[in-house]
Amino acid sequence: MVYSMYRGMDVISALQFSRSDIEHLIRVAEELRRRVEFGEKLEIAKGRILFTAFFEPSTRTRLSFQFAMTKLGGMVVDLGPEEVSSMAKGESPEDTLRTVDSYNPDVIVVRHREPGFAARAAEICKTPVINAGDGYNEHPTQALLDVYTIWRALGRIDGVRIGLMGDLKYGRTISSLSYALSNFRDVEIHFVSPRELQPREEVLRVLDKRRVRYELHEKPDEVIEKLDVLYVTRLQKERMKPEDYERLKGSYIINYEYLKKFTHIPLIMHPLPRVWELTPDVDGLPQAIYFEQARNGLYIRMALIKEILGL
Repeated sequence: MVYSMYRGMDVISALQFSRSDIEHLIRVAEELRRRVEFGEKLEIAKGRILFTAFFEPSTRTRLSFQFAMTKLGGMVVDLGPEEVSSMAKGESPEDTLRTVDSYNPDVIVVRHREPGFAARAAEICKTPVINAGDGYNEHPTQALLDVYTIWRALGRIDGVRIGLMGDLKYGRTISSLSYALSNFRDVEIHFVSPRELQPREEVLRVLDKRRVRYELHEKPDEVIEKLDVLYVTRLQKERMKPEDYERLKGSYIINYEYLKKFTHIPLIMHPLPRVWELTPDVDGLPQAIYFEQARNGLYIRMALIKEILGL
């Protein structure tokens, strides 16, 4: 595969990435990590501008992209909060992006609460667009960092047995991670959720088409001891009816007291932010790798930006 094809590419869905794409980005991320941790001051993206347009709240993803571009030696311009932009006057996000695109940034990173918005942004903008989350739909760069984290922790992706637990219906990280994992051999996915929050049909259709083994569970106890990784997610309160959230809140809580009854504790991941579903008393376990997971996002996003810019 010729990796110059990344230059100018929009990143809208995890389905865009093949196994070789993911392995290539991991190699690039590892090389950039080595250079950064050695103390090298990179100037790979000197003179280039990344614009972050987050129409929905974000901390880790926005800062991760901003740090990634800065550590590559580039510059970052941020849209800022909605209330201080022209959107407070009623301007549409589409018009905001059209205006910014006319300033010729080098990459635009977009998050929006509407599923499919990232694809629309890519149609509007001639600048490459990276989807940083479009509603409940997808979060492709989260999937890349998740797979990178599993690879760093286990030394492999093939044959991984992973439990995806929590809000599997509205959680966009679940769909993208499932798509990314479907590129690898002998992966086994165990979906753990209340019946009302099971994965969406379009996600399961992709797994069926790619012949990925998966099972649906309502209790983590059924499967936790056979897992290599337990990937915990929060309930997407902002995408649920209040009465449904209150009813399902606390369905599954992973805490130290719960985990210590098992003879085998898998690696524990979480896309963050966490609320009540993963308690701080788990943080001290050697299997808790969710803060390292967030750190890995810096390097995989550095790799992705580098490739999109063709540097």
